[in-house]
Amino acid sequence: MTQVAYGVWDGVVYDTRPGSTHAQTPEYALRNFEDFDDGNPIRAFFGDRGFFVLDDTVSLVDALYHYMKKSAAQSCGACTPCRMGTVLVRDALDRLRRGLDQTLGLDEITILGEQMRQTSLCNLGQTCAVALLGALDHFRDRIEEELAPKKPIKAQHGMAHVTAPCIEACPSKVNVPRYIDYIRDGKPENSLGVLLQQYPMAATCGRVCVRYCEQACRRKFVDEAVGIKTLKRYVADQQSGPNALKFTRDMNRKPLAEGMKVAVVGAGPAGIACAYHLLLNGYHVDVFEKSNQAGGMAQIGIPSYRLPKDTLAMETDIIVDLGGRFLFGQQLGHDFTIEDLFEQGYKAVFLGLGCQEGTKLGVTGEDGARDGYFRGIDFLLKVHDHVDGIAPLALRGEVVVVGGGNVAMDCVRSALRLGASKVHVVYRRALGDMPADHEEVAAAEAEGIQFHTLCNPTRILTENGKVTGVELVRMEQTEPDESGRRKVRPIAGSEFTLPCDSMIAAIGQQVEDGALVEGDGVALNRWQCVATDDTLATSRPGVFAGGDCVTGPSTLIYAMAAGQNAARNIDDWVQRGSVRFFKRARMRKLISDNRFLANDVVETPVRNAYRVHNPELDPDLRKHMFEEVEQTISAQAAYAEAQRCMRCYRVYTVITRHPIPEGAV
Repeated sequence: MTQVAYGVWDGVVYDTRPGSTHAQTPEYALRNFEDFDDGNPIRAFFGDRGFFVLDDTVSLVDALYHYMKKSAAQSCGACTPCRMGTVLVRDALDRLRRGLDQTLGLDEITILGEQMRQTSLCNLGQTCAVALLGALDHFRDRIEEELAPKKPIKAQHGMAHVTAPCIEACPSKVNVPRYIDYIRDGKPENSLGVLLQQYPMAATCGRVCVRYCEQACRRKFVDEAVGIKTLKRYVADQQSGPNALKFTRDMNRKPLAEGMKVAVVGAGPAGIACAYHLLLNGYHVDVFEKSNQAGGMAQIGIPSYRLPKDTLAMETDIIVDLGGRFLFGQQLGHDFTIEDLFEQGYKAVFLGLGCQEGTKLGVTGEDGARDGYFRGIDFLLKVHDHVDGIAPLALRGEVVVVGGGNVAMDCVRSALRLGASKVHVVYRRALGDMPADHEEVAAAEAEGIQFHTLCNPTRILTENGKVTGVELVRMEQTEPDESGRRKVRPIAGSEFTLPCDSMIAAIGQQVEDGALVEGDGVALNRWQCVATDDTLATSRPGVFAGGDCVTGPSTLIYAMAAGQNAARNIDDWVQRGSVRFFKRARMRKLISDNRFLANDVVETPVRNAYRVHNPELDPDLRKHMFEEVEQTISAQAAYAEAQRCMRCYRVYTVITRHPIPEGAV
């Protein structure tokens, strides 16, 4: 456990130095805090809740100056306490550390800090003086001791990091407050630029993202979380087409040499994101896809009423616009091998295979159910072909869908649109335990879907191979598991039959091509997913992987984040032979491991204003068609929603013994 010399965190004073006049307090348990990078010990850490000094020789004055310097640079200027206070304190600390005559004394600096903390309009202004005030209130003698010689204080090594709860919650680390600021400033084109720095599928993500950012949004403690996904869709829809391409071309650099090419296997969200960032870095990229369309699970697994396919195609086509190639009808293990790709001169390979094989229920009668039985992914593929006019599909009578995730919700709502008279959801846990997005569950309920919770299938009933019903057993909740969710167990003698004409098992997916890549020298883990290390490198040198084939079935935003990270690491591997140390990633791990982002809200003088919602088609109308249900909000509504953001930026700085490697990002 890392030893703290002294500091203040959440108002608690820590001081373990010999002869300290402060009351002794229990040691603060800092995790993963020994070295910042190899052989570079962490000497001090400053944040929005206070500071810790690990090395007693650290200069508080210099450290506080660098913290306030970053805070001043991030001030939006909307209110005087933050706009002027951060600058005045920064400049005063700068003069003190340089041994110059004081323009402001420590008492005046304290007054300014209190004004910022109590009267700033955003969270940045309210939190950036917390460490400063903690040092002045409890360790002023140490500061005065540093200033007594009136000589310049030696500058210290380290770095500053600005983030927010919504940024840290986003797998792609999109700077959410910044793109909302641009909407508020009437510059949606700049807002799109913020998104396109991270991934190309902004309009797609604005429709189907599961909104980790909104779950972390501190506005929810006031009224409701900011509609971050709604604003993302607004920006992407307003600035789509040529405007989006202009931004990506502006970010592109001169292509590398002709031989600098990378193969991407799989044109799903992970593969598209990887190809996108490689193209922006100048590589020549070929995307191998076994189907005849790009998009992967976003293409075949998300129905058109949630994600219109022309919207998806517009965004995947950016790969071609940037100079990449799609090679459709090319399946790994059938049309080519990984070895073939290296022999063709590709410097590296990215596997974005996805999970496109459904999981069986494993109940009696499943193998004999030939007519009216579907696995969730297979059913959604048939729905996709139906909407595209490739192979019409119709359902009659009652349909039972087993599962509680987003795939299950897509299946039930699609079944209704295909003609089913009644659709049932069977889920083994309680309604509140469903992993599906709450909005998807609410939409299904609005369309008349019947939910049967705390029920589990035990047998599929058939006649001559035709599904006629499903036998269910009622479940009861027991003690919580490791995640806090209550376990369930069957209630003896509670079996009953639910008649149906079709049944869909939507309980999970698995990697379809696992055996093929394993035969090509790429190891799988015990879950039969592609095994990778922290850099997304596989067991075969030069082969990287990301997305569902590594994590198992996950979300579009996680897949795109994996593609982005893989592209960065592939660039390093090709250019350097190894992956660089990334200082921002290290800083984020420190913040995450130690839970420095508190799950609360700083008091902010805001007026209650409930969020704007996307207009929707009427449930009685929409359940009969596959047209998009949600519509884009207006510019006026977007501006109003952007005003609700509280700019919950937080500043963190770390002081290290040696310089942090240059060029790391």
